[in-house]
Amino acid sequence: MWRSIASNALTLLIVMMFLGGGLILWGQRSYRTVGPLQQAICVRVEPGSNMTKISQRLEQDGAVSNGTLFRLGADYTDKADQLKAGSFLVPEGASMEQIVDILTRGGASTCGTEVVYRVGITRSEIVLRELDPATNRYVEKAAFVPGTEDQPEAFVQPLTQSDTRHRIALAEGVTSWQVIEELKQVSVLTGDIAELPAEGTLAPDSYEIKPGDTRAEIVARMVDAQAALLDEAWKNRVDGLPLNSKEEALILASIIEKETGVPDERRQVASVFINRLKQGMRLQTDPTVIYGITKGQGVLGRGLRQSELRGETPWNTYVIDGLPPTPIANPGKASIEAALDPAETKFVFFVADGSGGHAFAETLAEHNANVAKWRRIEAEQADQ
Repeated sequence: MWRSIASNALTLLIVMMFLGGGLILWGQRSYRTVGPLQQAICVRVEPGSNMTKISQRLEQDGAVSNGTLFRLGADYTDKADQLKAGSFLVPEGASMEQIVDILTRGGASTCGTEVVYRVGITRSEIVLRELDPATNRYVEKAAFVPGTEDQPEAFVQPLTQSDTRHRIALAEGVTSWQVIEELKQVSVLTGDIAELPAEGTLAPDSYEIKPGDTRAEIVARMVDAQAALLDEAWKNRVDGLPLNSKEEALILASIIEKETGVPDERRQVASVFINRLKQGMRLQTDPTVIYGITKGQGVLGRGLRQSELRGETPWNTYVIDGLPPTPIANPGKASIEAALDPAETKFVFFVADGSGGHAFAETLAEHNANVAKWRRIEAEQADQ
């Protein structure tokens, strides 16, 4: 009898071990397999949260099939105590293993709320955006112009949340003065800027920032980015350009930036100025005259007067020969590249064509005809 009992117990033990091993294999497979999430979601981890709370919420949201298994998997891989506060994008079909990695690896938030400080040429604003996980696109929720409008209520909570992302976006063609003035309005930054950066040395781009970053640090990043862009473009420049230095290339790029907002025109506009420099013709471009008046401190807000076109300033290319002494704005990557790789044309004239672009010409007669056409368009627009 005792032999029978022992045999049965051994059999039961073997069955239990077999089932236990199968259960472990099932758990491992379930932990690593494609998850049930049909569409990406944004998971916000509050400071002080724990894996138990997160697992329950993930199960409720349909991101994991079994919250307990999710938590046990995090325990087994020693990641249960490594949760990072923030907002994180969890893609559709993410496995439990992938989700644990996303929520514990750290780094900046990858979704949720974002405050963007947009520095524009004629208008700067602060924008509140929210990432739509389904489309992976940001949706604008609110905006205001600092100094002229009150901050909307919608900004109050996001500006105090530790997982809110912040970024500064510089439009191509803004001046250094405009950038610095707007950086002063960014309340999450600290410190002062000792001196105005040289015109043209700040790269128009989007920069992620963190509360507590200093303004000087952000400016240094912008300067380094522009220097890298200029170095690369200068290294790849075409032969035969009438430009003797990277500084001259930056000056020309800034003029191109201010002369056209049509991306496809940049290399043609560049060719006009390159051809004029080669032929010893004056550049005769209005944006340089405007810079001579404003020094980049704000927008002129009106048309140029004849006296201003004739007035002598170091930047008035109707009066001076060659390039002005400094850039007139901060040019973007495309304009820098256009200055150093212009289109091969014989154009030496261009004028607005009424479509937002320009009409180009090789001869004065062609140019005069284009100007006459533009005057008719201006007259028609004035009558409307």
